[in-house]
Amino acid sequence: MAKSAEVKLAVFGRAAVGKSAIVVRFLTKRFIWEYDPTLESTYRHQATIDDEAVSMEILDTAGQKKEDAIQRESHMRWAEGFVLVYDITDRISFEEVISLKNFLDEIKKPKNVTLILVGNKADLDHSRQVTTEEGEKVATEMACAFYECSACTGEGNINEAFYELCREVRRRKMIQGKTRRRSSTTHVKQAINKMLTKISS
Repeated sequence: MAKSAEVKLAVFGRAAVGKSAIVVRFLTKRFIWEYDPTLESTYRHQATIDDEAVSMEILDTAGQKKEDAIQRESHMRWAEGFVLVYDITDRISFEEVISLKNFLDEIKKPKNVTLILVGNKADLDHSRQVTTEEGEKVATEMACAFYECSACTGEGNINEAFYELCREVRRRKMIQGKTRRRSSTTHVKQAINKMLTKISS
């Protein structure tokens, strides 16, 4: 049996946006009310995406302000794909995702960051502070997919959001693998050519 592809994902966003609720909804199809916002958890999940087995490791980061900058940076270095979550009823959480993306770009450069943007609590439309259009606009600027969902009711395609992120991570890995192989053969060719020029001179 072919070994399943491994993908490391991290979920970021400020406290109380529903990061844990989204992860648990994705993993168990259930909604759980109570969470400890200071806890950080890592989950393993097996899925079949486009007929291929994928093994995900999902890090649900603590949304505390006190989260150590060094710890946050190490999480960002560890993960290959990112779910940036905001709460559609909390404009500050939306602004915070933009600064998170800038921080990610700093840490991950020169690579492009692979991420998706998720607006949670779509069931609270009456208290909305961030329009769907604003979410779409920021996602376009970040060059990533955008989803609005509710971890509470399960509306919006949370599964599809995680699957799309896995696809994107794997696409990037394949492209990087190809360029890496290409560059190493180029080096070998250059080295041989250098030797040959030396010999002939």
